[in-house]
Formats: sequence, structure tokens, C-alpha cells
Amino acid sequence: MLPKPRSPKTASASAEPVAAAVTAPPAKTKPKRKVAKTPAARARRDMKPAEVREFLLDLARAWPDARTELVYTTPFSLLVAVVLSAQATDASVNRVTPALFAAAPTPAAMVALGEEAVAQLIRTIGLWRSKAHNVVELSRQLLTEHDGTVPSTREALEKLAGVGRKTANVVLSVAFEKPTVPVDTHVFRLANRSGLGRGRTVEAVEKALERRIPEDMKQESHHWMILQGRYVCKARKPECWRCAAQTPCLYPDKTPLPAPPRRPSTTA
Repeated sequence: MLPKPRSPKTASASAEPVAAAVTAPPAKTKPKRKVAKTPAARARRDMKPAEVREFLLDLARAWPDARTELVYTTPFSLLVAVVLSAQATDASVNRVTPALFAAAPTPAAMVALGEEAVAQLIRTIGLWRSKAHNVVELSRQLLTEHDGTVPSTREALEKLAGVGRKTANVVLSVAFEKPTVPVDTHVFRLANRSGLGRGRTVEAVEKALERRIPEDMKQESHHWMILQGRYVCKARKPECWRCAAQTPCLYPDKTPLPAPPRRPSTTA
């Protein structure tokens, strides 16, 4: 007897249906956003000696009457003003020092005035509590260790309360006309951007500038650099279009002259 032919298998009700192969549409790719180029923080190389001199001569012509913007009359009042200017503008310091120096023009008078009274006179500037303490303490140190006079060496100045390397260099340069190069935030930025003296730290920039700036320009150059950094080579965006030292400056991302503002349409 011949076997019955097998019937084709049918899928059971509980079996998963086989999905038909469907080609998915290609995913839409978002257009790449244009990322603004980040300006370089500093020049790609250091200036050559001839470029250093040309750069500084341009700054000298731009700032012929450059001097510290702090108001002072004696080495002591300069020292106090520079200590107060830490993390504060010169303008804010100049608003409080007339009353302070009228009340305490000497170290002895400052100690007699006392920390609380000094604090009340300078309370509109940043860190006024700690600065009041430092001003009175350094005045006491001047009386006990220096016969009431401001010392003329960096080592002695840096032992005073509230006096760091930059403050000491400013006093040495301005009060005693010594060829030091104080490096504040403006000088640090300018030196790195331009290639005048690059460095990762304030002390590295200071050493580079002291090594590279010609001796005959060293004493005055820090005034030129401070004013240039404060008013032209600004932190957010340097105003390169009005810089007097554009040619020797090695900053690779110079800011162009801004476009003039559009005039409003006069049509009805």
C-alpha cells in the first residue's frame, strides 16, 4: 500500500508571524553646526630682539605720559595704595585713599587709627576687611623693623603684610626707580598675546620680560604695557584695529575693525 502524501505544514495559531523584510528609510542627519574658531591665547613664538624694541617703541609713542594711575604722594602712600588695589580697580582705590591718607598719612598714624577705622574708610573696595588688617599690620612692621620708612629691596618688601612680588616690584619701580617689571593681569595677557614674553605663570612671564626687555626701556616699559593691556589689548576681545604696535605684534587672531552700525531705513 502506497503511503499517503504529506500535506504541507501550516503555521500554528500561537506561532509568531514572520515580518516581511522592510528597508527602513535612511536616518536624517543633522547639518553640522559651525563652531566658531577660538582665538589663540598667545603668540606662536617669542619676538626677536629687534621686534621687542620696535613693539616697545610703538607703545612709548602711544603712551608718552604713562605713569601709575594710583594717586600717591610718598613711598608709604604708594605702598598702601598698591596693597589696596589687589583685585580692585585703580579708580576704586583712588576714591577711598584721599580720606584714608588725610586721617593717616604715616605708618604711626595708620597704626593709631586702627583696623576698624581703616576698614570703614575703605569698605567700598573688594576684600576690605583683610586689606584693612594688612595695611595696619604692615604699618606696624615698618615702625618696628624699618624705623617707619619703606624699604627699597624686594626681599624686605615681600616680608610686609599683604605685599607680594607684584606689589614689591611696583613700589621698587615707581617709588625707587629701579628697573623691575611688575606683572599684573594686563601685562601677563599682553606679553603672552604679543610674543613679547610668553609664560604659563606670572613669575615665568616676569623672568622672560626682565630677560628680553632692553635695559634702557625696562623702568618705564611696565607703565606702557599696563595701559595698553587695560585699554586696548582687553581680556574679552583685543581692539587690535587701534593698536599702535600691530606690526611687530605676533598675535595670530587680530581683531578687525568693526563694521559701522547700519543706518535705519528712511523709506516709508
